[in-house]
Amino acid sequence: MAYSRTYNRNGGDDRDRGSKGRFRKTYHRRKVCKFCADSSLTIDYKDIKIIRYFTTERGKITPCRISGNCAKHQRMLAVAIKRARNIALLPYTTSIVK
Repeated sequence: MAYSRTYNRNGGDDRDRGSKGRFRKTYHRRKVCKFCADSSLTIDYKDIKIIRYFTTERGKITPCRISGNCAKHQRMLAVAIKRARNIALLPYTTSIVK
Protein backbone atom coordinates (compact mmCIF):
# COMPACT_ATOMS: atom_id res chain seq x y z
CA MET A 1 0.00 0.00 0.00
CA ALA A 2 1.49 3.34 -1.00
CA TYR A 3 1.18 6.48 1.00
CA SER A 4 0.24 9.86 -0.32
CA ARG A 5 1.77 12.89 1.30
CA THR A 6 0.22 16.29 1.32
CA TYR A 7 2.25 19.08 -0.20
CA ASN A 8 2.17 22.79 0.54
CA ARG A 9 2.10 25.56 -2.07
CA ASN A 10 5.88 25.69 -2.39
CA GLY A 11 6.02 22.06 -3.52
CA GLY A 12 7.61 20.67 -0.36
CA ASP A 13 5.94 18.40 2.14
CA ASP A 14 4.04 19.79 5.10
CA ARG A 15 6.53 18.83 7.82
CA ASP A 16 8.58 21.50 9.56
CA ARG A 17 12.19 21.45 8.33
CA GLY A 18 15.02 23.17 10.10
CA SER A 19 18.50 23.88 8.82
CA LYS A 20 20.28 21.25 6.71
CA GLY A 21 17.03 19.48 5.88
CA ARG A 22 16.56 17.87 9.31
CA PHE A 23 13.24 17.90 11.07
CA ARG A 24 13.06 20.12 14.13
CA LYS A 25 10.78 19.53 17.07
CA THR A 26 8.72 22.34 18.48
CA TYR A 27 8.37 22.37 22.24
CA HIS A 28 5.51 24.02 24.06
CA ARG A 29 5.65 24.94 27.70
CA ARG A 30 2.89 23.25 29.68
CA LYS A 31 0.46 25.67 31.30
CA VAL A 32 0.13 25.46 35.07
CA CYS A 33 -3.19 25.45 36.91
CA LYS A 34 -3.44 28.73 38.86
CA PHE A 35 -5.51 27.13 41.60
CA CYS A 36 -3.05 24.26 42.15
CA ALA A 37 -0.05 26.61 42.13
CA ASP A 38 -1.53 29.15 44.55
CA SER A 39 -3.50 27.55 47.39
CA SER A 40 -4.81 30.93 48.58
CA LEU A 41 -6.98 31.24 45.44
CA THR A 42 -10.40 29.70 45.87
CA ILE A 43 -13.17 29.19 43.37
CA ASP A 44 -16.31 30.95 44.53
CA TYR A 45 -19.25 32.02 42.40
CA LYS A 46 -19.42 35.34 44.26
CA ASP A 47 -15.82 36.28 43.39
CA ILE A 48 -16.38 37.84 39.98
CA LYS A 49 -12.80 39.12 39.50
CA ILE A 50 -11.37 35.61 39.36
CA ILE A 51 -14.25 34.07 37.44
CA ARG A 52 -14.32 36.76 34.73
CA TYR A 53 -10.70 35.91 33.83
CA PHE A 54 -11.84 32.45 32.71
CA THR A 55 -14.58 33.66 30.37
CA THR A 56 -14.27 35.18 26.92
CA GLU A 57 -15.56 38.61 25.98
CA ARG A 58 -18.60 36.88 24.47
CA GLY A 59 -19.34 35.17 27.80
CA LYS A 60 -18.17 31.65 26.96
CA ILE A 61 -16.17 29.52 29.38
CA THR A 62 -12.58 29.10 28.19
CA PRO A 63 -11.47 25.47 27.82
CA CYS A 64 -8.75 24.04 30.03
CA ARG A 65 -6.30 23.72 27.12
CA ILE A 66 -6.38 27.51 26.82
CA SER A 67 -6.77 28.52 30.46
CA GLY A 68 -4.32 25.91 31.76
CA ASN A 69 -6.55 24.62 34.54
CA CYS A 70 -6.46 21.02 35.66
CA ALA A 71 -9.61 18.93 35.14
CA LYS A 72 -10.71 19.14 38.77
CA HIS A 73 -10.51 22.92 38.96
CA GLN A 74 -12.00 23.34 35.47
CA ARG A 75 -15.11 21.46 36.59
CA MET A 76 -15.38 23.54 39.77
CA LEU A 77 -14.89 26.72 37.76
CA ALA A 78 -17.60 25.77 35.26
CA VAL A 79 -20.10 25.21 38.09
CA ALA A 80 -19.16 28.54 39.68
CA ILE A 81 -19.59 30.39 36.36
CA LYS A 82 -22.99 28.78 35.80
CA ARG A 83 -24.11 29.74 39.31
CA ALA A 84 -22.91 33.32 38.84
CA ARG A 85 -24.82 33.51 35.55
CA ASN A 86 -27.95 32.15 37.20
CA ILE A 87 -28.08 34.92 39.80
CA ALA A 88 -27.05 37.58 37.24
CA LEU A 89 -23.53 38.28 38.48
CA LEU A 90 -22.19 37.33 35.04
CA PRO A 91 -23.93 37.69 31.68
CA TYR A 92 -24.82 34.62 29.64
CA THR A 93 -23.76 36.45 26.50
CA THR A 94 -23.10 39.94 25.19
CA SER A 95 -25.97 41.86 23.68
CA ILE A 96 -25.30 42.31 19.99
CA VAL A 97 -27.83 44.50 18.23
CA LYS A 98 -27.96 44.24 14.45
